[in-house]
Order: sequence, then structure tokens, then C-alpha cells
Amino acid sequence: MPRPHKHRRVLFNPNVLYFKPAGIHLKELEEVILFPDEFEAIRLKDLLGLDQNTCAKQMNISQPTFHRIVHSARKKIADAIINGKAIRIQIKN
Repeated sequence: MPRPHKHRRVLFNPNVLYFKPAGIHLKELEEVILFPDEFEAIRLKDLLGLDQNTCAKQMNISQPTFHRIVHSARKKIADAIINGKAIRIQIKN
């Protein structure tokens, strides 16, 4: 039986939910979905520059879980930038 899902604390809601390459219509693009916990992990680690343990504590998760989330988010963002995909930030899981 799997462990119960632990609530992840997300303290920031973005004002913008889509990013896309200029000059290409959204309907023509593949999109990458960034989940709220991934968005928050990127905000805490890359924007605010906090260490992983502090980020994990703020999100109410373990450090290894935080690492997996931030790694997933960075991979999605890199895929979108390299392959010209839109990034959609999903408000709710």
C-alpha cells in the first residue's frame, strides 16, 4: 500500500499562466505543463536562491522529494526552451 500523499505548501500564485515562443500561434505549439509544486520549487530555489533543505521545509516536504520536484521542473523548462514549446502553469493539481 503506498504512503499517503503529503500536502505540499505553495505560497505563491503567478499572475501569468502561459509562456510561449514569439511569432508562433499557441494552437500550433506543444505545451509543457508546470504543476504548482514545480513552480514553487523553481521560485524558491532558483529565484530566491534558498538551499534545498530550506526550500523543502518551506514546502513541507523532505529534501529528496524537493530535489525530485525541482529536477522535474527544470527538465520541463529546458524542454520547452530547447524545443520551442509553450509552458502552461497549472493552478490546481
